[in-house]
Amino acid sequence: MASESSYYVPEQSKLPIFATIGLFLIAFGAANWINGGSSYIFFTGALALAAVLWFWFAAVIRENMAGLNSEQLKRSYVWGMGWFIFSEVMFFAAFFGALYYIRNFSVPWLAGEGDNGISNMLWEGFENTWPLYVTPDAAAHGDTAQFIGPKDVIDPWHLPLWNTIILLSSSVTVHFAHVFLKKGERGKFNLWLGGTVLLGFIFLYLQAQEYYEAYQHLGLTLESGIYGTTFFMLTGFHGAHVTLGTIMLLIMLLRSVIAHHFKPNDHFGFEAASWYWHFVDVVWVGLFIFVYVLGA
Repeated sequence: MASESSYYVPEQSKLPIFATIGLFLIAFGAANWINGGSSYIFFTGALALAAVLWFWFAAVIRENMAGLNSEQLKRSYVWGMGWFIFSEVMFFAAFFGALYYIRNFSVPWLAGEGDNGISNMLWEGFENTWPLYVTPDAAAHGDTAQFIGPKDVIDPWHLPLWNTIILLSSSVTVHFAHVFLKKGERGKFNLWLGGTVLLGFIFLYLQAQEYYEAYQHLGLTLESGIYGTTFFMLTGFHGAHVTLGTIMLLIMLLRSVIAHHFKPNDHFGFEAASWYWHFVDVVWVGLFIFVYVLGA
């Protein structure tokens, strides 16, 4: 049993080396895939990284179950998760900042507005409009975006509104799951956590429906000017984070149901996953307001 002043040092492991190889294959494979190559390298790296995480977290769980984790080490887990979420905040801040800069500075300047307006030198006659579906250069050469009819943006009061309700509801369900876990009521904890996981999968299904509608019926794609690029970059990366968060919560649910992990006073694995879930919920609220409602 680890004492308050001790710090458990695990035995040497080759897992960090394999994690590095997996990350390299993911980065290299993604670049190769985007440039018309095979996707096998990317998925090989993804599977390698998933395997490393499986064995690594399994080792951490065993150490904690054996009482090897001191309070000092547990605090380091809290700080580690906190810094991870902070890095994610900065990640999305960069994309939101790019959207703000493009809409409020770059496009008006290209249209000749303000002291930095340069339209007379580049694209005479270009107008400041948003959403912007074609680049100024494409517009100057007579190219048009492939849109069908006037419905050229996603209706924020349809699928996006439902997804907002779903994610906000999932924040409530995961909170109640935490409450019942701290009370030691495992059955209710599993029920509320299972509801959260279900809501996560429903969100992903509706987002897939939204993308299908955008591509097949509205003509809104990644190539639809800067609006299409920023829309799919922001919503796509958020969808990836929801996918990761749903998987994390599903694993927490399986650990509780199958292995009866987590105690009322020792459950940081679930707590960290719930923090992450609240984070992706907050990001979605920002997306709904600035991308769907105010960005259309």
